[in-house]
Amino acid sequence: MSGSAFPTVTPDPETWWRGAAIYQVYLRSFADGNGDGVGDLAGLRARLPYLADLGVGAIWLNPWYPSPMADGGYDVADYRDIEPAFGTLAEAETFIAEAHGLGIKTIIDIVPNHGSDRQEWFVRALRAGPGSAERERFLFRAGRGESGELPPNDWQSIFGGPAWTRVPDGEWYLHLFAPEQPDFNWTNPEVVTEFHDVLRFWFDRGVDGIRVDSAAVLIKDLGSAEESYTDHDGVHEIYRGWRRIADDYGGRILIGEVWLPDQERFARYLRPDEMHTAFNFDFLACPWDPDALRRSIDTTLATHVPLGAPPTWVLSNHDVTRPVTRYGRADTSFDHADRKHGMPSDPVLGERRARAAALLAMALPGALYVYQGEELGLPEVEDLPDEARQDPIWFRSGHTDLGRDGCRVPLPWSGDEPPFGFGAGEPWLPQPPEWKALTTEVQFADPASMLTLYRTALHLRRALLGDGAMTWLDAPDAVLAFRRESGLVCAVNLGAGPVDLPAHESVLLASGPLDGDRLPSDTAVWLQGA
Repeated sequence: MSGSAFPTVTPDPETWWRGAAIYQVYLRSFADGNGDGVGDLAGLRARLPYLADLGVGAIWLNPWYPSPMADGGYDVADYRDIEPAFGTLAEAETFIAEAHGLGIKTIIDIVPNHGSDRQEWFVRALRAGPGSAERERFLFRAGRGESGELPPNDWQSIFGGPAWTRVPDGEWYLHLFAPEQPDFNWTNPEVVTEFHDVLRFWFDRGVDGIRVDSAAVLIKDLGSAEESYTDHDGVHEIYRGWRRIADDYGGRILIGEVWLPDQERFARYLRPDEMHTAFNFDFLACPWDPDALRRSIDTTLATHVPLGAPPTWVLSNHDVTRPVTRYGRADTSFDHADRKHGMPSDPVLGERRARAAALLAMALPGALYVYQGEELGLPEVEDLPDEARQDPIWFRSGHTDLGRDGCRVPLPWSGDEPPFGFGAGEPWLPQPPEWKALTTEVQFADPASMLTLYRTALHLRRALLGDGAMTWLDAPDAVLAFRRESGLVCAVNLGAGPVDLPAHESVLLASGPLDGDRLPSDTAVWLQGA
């Protein structure tokens, strides 16, 4: 799957990230190289030519560290090694070098809010007891009540249930997520120094960027009756320290996972001495509505441009309902608090809108993220057997929230039945039999497939789009139209009926068939402007 006829543009090594197309690899579900049913570095390395041909400039990997997998690897037991199921540290270094050889950068996840309860620091903290220096690295507190039988406060975990767990000696520790994920104490200088060393460890091995998980929740006010842990001012000094390290290495970047509704507060993470960029969840969660999308785009640009930070455009990730399913529903927005599991979804409508949304996101100025399988139009798998589910949300909600496993099902590569070329063994999550029509093998040969659309668009984007500015054009109601510096015009029709195309010299790419010189409903087009 190589030998593309499209042009390849080598980005500026210092600012490659400003307009890059970044492909998210959820390693467990990408490709299995050793036949144990779990994706790994061997599988990823074997598929690097696929990613190079797809036209991406960087790969972002979810946590690849040793982990008990209580939360899909976000419970890290050792920040300086590789999970044995994925491979070895030497193999990770080889992967980074091989990706660089293909012109692809590597971004890894670092999880600073919490570690694993199997991490050596936490094991020592349990052993050392109350008042010890080891416990000061975490957030241990005495309980309330006559004998400390009540938690220190009534905070609830983001995954459901109490945010405190009691240990045998009577103290409680905070975990904003699962009990297996104890929170670090970021007012402790040892924690600050430890993560500085972790950053240097990976930068020394050639990693080009760090995606900072749950970036806004590191500082807590435990004395507050409210759940006061998001976006405290003290978090910014932490990232200023991280930025100084990234700058020392040159061309290395920090990307924040920052879920904040207040765009002014969000912008503080993008100040010139903090994050280089951050995920744009407002756009991801936006419904398929012209006014809402335009507001989101305008707000994003207004937040980023004055700071000199490039926007990012994201349609999906490992925590979010897949676009083909989401856009086929009556309510096309996304909310972690209500994933709308079981809401009917029209797969034909969902695919048509997802194709149009892809061209919209790719045409906007800044960086783009593509989550694995998005380029195949994979739907959310909502009918997984209960016994197969592994997301802690499923367990912590008392089996009332299906969680995120449905967007993490292993990719289909080839063949007519599971495991569809994912590997030789049974995948860790079962694949639907109907995915035989969605394999990369089938789609690569189909000029009308989602994969062909993404592949074509990503290469055009590399030549004509990326970082820069945009100008809105006059357009009919329910149509978004804008021009980029290259002269490319993007128009998206979110209305009920067809509209005339903007003035143009030629059609470069359309998300679906055009109606002569008219743009059908739920369709996007890229034009060479007149």
